[in-house]
Amino acid sequence: MSLLRRVLRPVAAVSLALALAGCSSAEPEGRSGDIMFAQMMIPHHEQAVEMADLALDKDGVSAEVTELATDIKAAQGPEITTMSGWLTEWDAKATPSDDMGHGDGHGTGMMSDDDMGALRTAEGPEFDTKWLTMMIEHHEGAVEMAKDVLETTRNPEVKALAEAVVKGQEAEISTMRGLLD
Repeated sequence: MSLLRRVLRPVAAVSLALALAGCSSAEPEGRSGDIMFAQMMIPHHEQAVEMADLALDKDGVSAEVTELATDIKAAQGPEITTMSGWLTEWDAKATPSDDMGHGDGHGTGMMSDDDMGALRTAEGPEFDTKWLTMMIEHHEGAVEMAKDVLETTRNPEVKALAEAVVKGQEAEISTMRGLLD
């Protein structure tokens, strides 16, 4: 029995070491969630930048909406660049595969083509109200996605970006709700 224990201990130690090494390989368990987060958040941010551009390019938009649009574009443009860099570094596709996609965006705050068309044609105070209402929903989707990845990620860079999304967009949601009141 003593000989068996001496033989099995190193085998068990090697097995444990291999299992732990597998957890830190190029594709650790948490990485797929990080990849999906970046793949879904990039188009989400791109749509927010598109909405910001609409506000910045239109006449008759309130100073408050113009300021928010400027801030959103300034924050989310660099985040898109960062997440695109991660996907390249991780040798991951820029868009999710069929089984990982977010489909038509339901549940993530993505606006439909019809929503975006209605926003494009709105003018003056109607534009401001539509833009604020839609951006609140859009931000709520981003906050949800960021909170989801915070539950699974072990990557400090992903964690920092997700925390920044939650903090920044929750503050903007509060501001936008105040403007609608």
